[in-house]
Amino acid sequence: MLDSFKNHADTEDIFQTVFLKYVLHPALFETPEHEKAWIIRVTINACKDLLKSFFRRQTTSLQDISEQVSTTIPEEYSELMEAVLKLPEQYRRVIYLHYYEGYIAPQIGGILHKNVNTVYTMLNRARQILKQELGGGHSGTAICGSHDTNSG
Repeated sequence: MLDSFKNHADTEDIFQTVFLKYVLHPALFETPEHEKAWIIRVTINACKDLLKSFFRRQTTSLQDISEQVSTTIPEEYSELMEAVLKLPEQYRRVIYLHYYEGYIAPQIGGILHKNVNTVYTMLNRARQILKQELGGGHSGTAICGSHDTNSG
């Protein structure tokens, strides 16, 4: 069942949960078989709990999003979306928060626990990368929308 997660972090979380329950289990096991059966049952239940969790049901992987790009985004923006998804995570986050969620740099700084000047720098670097990736024919605001990074 653990291989159905396809996510090493989820598997580690399950292992940690089961190990903690094992260490904190108050009763002694009657036999090694009983202990093995208990570990298997607790592992199965932990896997089911994770699969049922609100967070897991409400998230979408970036791979799933990139596969949907060609069908859900107008063709003129699909190249842009692919370029945004290729950005390093730190730049992808600030671009997403600014252009897609509408946050301004001071708000993004609060969300990411970064200095506001760092956010401005990251936005500018991300725009430069996108400009290079897309052939340099677009300005940062024309590419990503019309939000003003200096408004606040």
